[in-house]
Amino acid sequence: MSRQRPRSALPLLLSVVVVDLVGFGIVVPILPFVARELEATGVELGLLLTGYSAAQFAFAPIWGRLSDRFGRRPVLLLTVTGTSLSLALLGWAQSLEWMLVARILGGAFAANVSVAAAYITDATEEDERTRWMGLLGASFGIGFTIGPALGGALAPWGLSVPLFAAAGLAAVNAVYAFFVLEEPPGRKPPEPGAARLSRGAVLRDPGVLRLCAIYFVFSLAVTQLETIFPFFMNDRFGYDATRVAFILVAMAVVMGGVQGGGMRALAARFQERSLVIGGSLALGAAFLMVASAPSVAVLLAPLGLAAIGRAVAQPSLMGLVSFTADAERRGMVMGTFQSSASLARVVGPLVAGGLYDAAPGSPFVLAGLLALAVAAAGTRLPDRPEARPTPTSPPPGPAG
Repeated sequence: MSRQRPRSALPLLLSVVVVDLVGFGIVVPILPFVARELEATGVELGLLLTGYSAAQFAFAPIWGRLSDRFGRRPVLLLTVTGTSLSLALLGWAQSLEWMLVARILGGAFAANVSVAAAYITDATEEDERTRWMGLLGASFGIGFTIGPALGGALAPWGLSVPLFAAAGLAAVNAVYAFFVLEEPPGRKPPEPGAARLSRGAVLRDPGVLRLCAIYFVFSLAVTQLETIFPFFMNDRFGYDATRVAFILVAMAVVMGGVQGGGMRALAARFQERSLVIGGSLALGAAFLMVASAPSVAVLLAPLGLAAIGRAVAQPSLMGLVSFTADAERRGMVMGTFQSSASLARVVGPLVAGGLYDAAPGSPFVLAGLLALAVAAAGTRLPDRPEARPTPTSPPPGPAG
């Protein structure tokens, strides 16, 4: 494959992802305050986030399988359009029940991250793939820099205004994607008559199973902070949606800087396993410090360290799993991998909400312990698994 091809196809993909995530980022600091206006408890906030993630878990492998069969482009166009509709419904919602419906629809369409990752895998050589996964992560960082800032800036005009703005932005993004996005050069559709690959068949590969399990624990840790941070900042320090938004922006800037620039140097110097271990250790230490921070000034240091740790570990895990998939099943493998994170976000918000209602610092303690467990599990990962054939039965040999 020509090494020039990714540079023509991938920047356009990343631009679509960035705009998609700006819309998502607008909602992040606003949603908990909308829920609180409707008198939601911590557990009810957890249910809203769980509904979103349950839909992601269900749909990630479906979108992946459909993109293997029909192409990455049409699936991305469909999901970006659906995101716009779900955000409009969220802005309209006047009850927790309708908010839940909107978030379930939003989660279903947001399960397209695996399709974007499969697109990158199609269009890159193995030796540059982790760097491009880092750039995909940087797209999240950019989205979470611009999005929460816009959400916080629009919040004084009413909490529904940022939600409708996000819906409009997603609609514009769907039109933009229709005109600029092309099918990646390396995608190979399944052979005619090939057996349908299920999530269970993918997980028979022990290398994929191990990475999915680690990513589940990693995402469970991250979800503790994602779920409860606005409540924590509001209850402990009196922060409103705008000020919470700008802390999230600062964290996203750090993540974007590491993934957009630092990952290229790190991926060239270190194997993915080492990056998973180092990033998870930093993340675990940071989470444990958050729980006892006496002031916002002190809190900023562990939050910055958490952003660095996540920025290093997450694309490294995505890079490792991408090496396990051949061209015909990349969408399904990446969808299954992404669904492990979605499953963690089904469980995580409920755990975080319940723990917070009992003891406000406890979700961060749990998050720290889980991140340290990921670092320990990372010591057993291979440096770079070899690609395997499509597993219609359990593959022979030891775990990858």
